[in-house]
Amino acid sequence: MSAPTPDELVNWAGNHRYSAGRYLRATSVEEAQQAVAGSDHVRLLGTRHSFNDLSDTEGTLLDLAGVLPDPELELDEDGAGGSVRVSSGTPYRVVAAFLQERGYALANLGSLPHISVGGACATGTHGSGAGNQVLGAGVRRLELIDPAGELRTIARGEPDFEGSVVALGALGAVTRLDLDVEPTYLVRQDLYDHLRWSEAVEQVTELLGSAYSVSVFGRWNDTDPTEVLVKHRVEVDEVPLGWTGGVAPMAADAAFRLLPGEDHLTLRGEPGPWAERLPHFRGDRQPSFGDEIQTEWFVDADDAVPALRAVTELAASLGGELEALLAVTEIRAIRADDLWLSPAQGRETVALHFTWKRDPMAVLAMALRIEDALASYAARPHWGKVHGAVDPDLYPRLPDFRDLLARTDPAGKFTNAHVRQALGLGD
Repeated sequence: MSAPTPDELVNWAGNHRYSAGRYLRATSVEEAQQAVAGSDHVRLLGTRHSFNDLSDTEGTLLDLAGVLPDPELELDEDGAGGSVRVSSGTPYRVVAAFLQERGYALANLGSLPHISVGGACATGTHGSGAGNQVLGAGVRRLELIDPAGELRTIARGEPDFEGSVVALGALGAVTRLDLDVEPTYLVRQDLYDHLRWSEAVEQVTELLGSAYSVSVFGRWNDTDPTEVLVKHRVEVDEVPLGWTGGVAPMAADAAFRLLPGEDHLTLRGEPGPWAERLPHFRGDRQPSFGDEIQTEWFVDADDAVPALRAVTELAASLGGELEALLAVTEIRAIRADDLWLSPAQGRETVALHFTWKRDPMAVLAMALRIEDALASYAARPHWGKVHGAVDPDLYPRLPDFRDLLARTDPAGKFTNAHVRQALGLGD
């Protein structure tokens, strides 16, 4: 067993210190299997990018980042597409570089390529694009350790597969995943800053659907800048953007006012490989703001405008209190999927993301206010970010997931208090 260090027991943002009784950074699948079989409670630790205690446990905190089979990445080619097999602890930046070198690509990436594949898929993490689903929708096969310490697999098309991808780590310790791949492609990203926040809100559906990937950045008022980051898939969707009114994008080297620190952002202007343009942040730099906490809620795309109006009105009513705590908001679209616990399950979705200054109590209080403002819009929280109590009625397939959990892990070895509350399982 590895001796834990203070750094290993703190999440990426530094706002949660893990309380596990035992920490193990496994170096092989066999070692991980033994740890699972010999523990009453187990939770998996990835790149520690969750902002709450979703991954914590009173039992064994199992880190699989060091479990790298030989070869670490395996490409299965079949002409127009294929798949790549990856270890769950592998960061997306590693997968992206591997595929790009071989002429292949993933359909999408999150804004931070630093996060692990297993953790991102398990929590419904996503990128942007009205035609792009959550990252977990690209999974075709999972390999995981069950409560007895045995390896099992489940693949697309098999019963319960749609309940096993976005599963919050509750069904077992995922060791490897097979991801869909396609031929590589180029992406160009441009930034526009001519819209006010109120204008962006009223035409957000048009904005988010106007290119392969679009993000609207703002601070819930017309005083601060609003910036729209547009990522075109070259030779596929490079069409004029009607909402620009003919306004040219900002110069490629112009400062991005809402994401400071140009050296950690991916390049604008010139087309480049998907792996180097779809993320907002470079994989070889410290991403985002650093000392931050994140929250995010997902609403039906048909409710996006009134939901955005509701939070805008809340911000105005607080007299600058929200903006004083906020670093930036990002609005993105996500295509509907069939994964039972996905934030986009069964509906075209718009995500309202908030990056806050690192003040845990103030952020939680503000999150509860925002949830109140969104109460009429069936807003689903991001599983790995700060939120209040989860309404189980927001997930139509949750009863099916509970049944799956009862069949695969009746003793709840892979759950914790956070998961049990979120899934309405009681104590």
